[in-house]
This record gives sequence, structure tokens and C-alpha cells, in this order.
Amino acid sequence: MMNFITGSQARQLIEENNAQLLDVRNPNEFIAGSAPGAVNIPVHMIPHMAHQLETDKPIVVYCLSGGRSAQAQMILNSMGFNQVHNVGSLQNFMGS
Repeated sequence: MMNFITGSQARQLIEENNAQLLDVRNPNEFIAGSAPGAVNIPVHMIPHMAHQLETDKPIVVYCLSGGRSAQAQMILNSMGFNQVHNVGSLQNFMGS
């Protein structure tokens, strides 16, 4: 079971721990609107593009509703990223 963090917890991780913000939606969704400073790696591309992420920094992932971000969290964990936090949706990140 994946645990979600709140938007305020996610923003705190970014501000205090220099966490990376990862948007795992498709590029069209990302272009239509994303969180400031987010990097877009669609969930299906993570195995091929994870080298763009820093392994020693926390990662905060989000998508549209939380499903793809949960999948991304599992993929990243299986690849050795140990500090992956799921905020669920962009709306959760921006609002709570």
C-alpha cells in the first residue's frame, strides 16, 4: 500500500531538502499546466529516463489522480530510489 503525503509536506520537502518534483503525466498534460519547477517524465518512460534524476535527493511524484504517481513510486523504488514520496495529484500538490 502506497502512502500519500500532503501538498504542504511535499512543498516542505522541496524547500528544506531540495527534493526533485516529478510530474509523471503525459507531455500534453504537462504542457497544459504543471507545478513550478516540475520535471516531466511520463510513467512509462521512467525506466528509460530515470538517469536524469539524482539518486541522493528525495523525489516528490504527482500525476492527475494518484494512480500513475503510485506506479511511478513503485518503479523508482525498484530501481533503487529510496526517498520517493507520492503527493497524488497536481491539485493536491498545489492546494493542501
